[in-house]
Amino acid sequence: MPRPVNLEKRAQLLGQVASYMRHHGLAQVSLSPLAEAIGTSKRMLLYYFGSRQNLFAQALQASRPDVNTLFDGVHDSAGLRAAARGLWEAITVGEQSGDMRVRLQLLTLAVNDAEQYGSLAADAVEAPIGPIAAAYVRLGHPPEEARAAATLLVSGFRGLCQDRLVSDDVARTDAAAELLIRHASAATC
Repeated sequence: MPRPVNLEKRAQLLGQVASYMRHHGLAQVSLSPLAEAIGTSKRMLLYYFGSRQNLFAQALQASRPDVNTLFDGVHDSAGLRAAARGLWEAITVGEQSGDMRVRLQLLTLAVNDAEQYGSLAADAVEAPIGPIAAAYVRLGHPPEEARAAATLLVSGFRGLCQDRLVSDDVARTDAAAELLIRHASAATC
């Protein structure tokens, strides 16, 4: 009978992998150098996560903001604005800004290598849309319109993050994010 997985050790490794990706990016990451850098072995990474793809998927999932928690309590325009501001702050301040670099890199990699990165990128794009669309539905929008509005907010934030990372213009991108948030919440039914 196989030994049960040590969930504490697995969580610790996942955090270390996310940190490694934050500092080294995602392209050309090989398990052996990654394992060595975080003080484990390739064999142990495969034991805990099964595959390189699964490891990356879980590390990306663990490092993104909890959009469900941010948008679950949205029941009016003011709540939508507050949740959207919380999301903007989560992806632009502290460690999350490094995680956003990895997500942006993932999207670029997927364009050129859909076989290897496509499903990871699709998940990264889709994950925040569902909870935000659900908030729009609670505000009276039809489901398809809600998904479009959520997509606009998420994609707008992603583009502003990329602009911010390239230009380092915090004031301008914060102002643009606030304008996007105001427009996104003004469109509520």
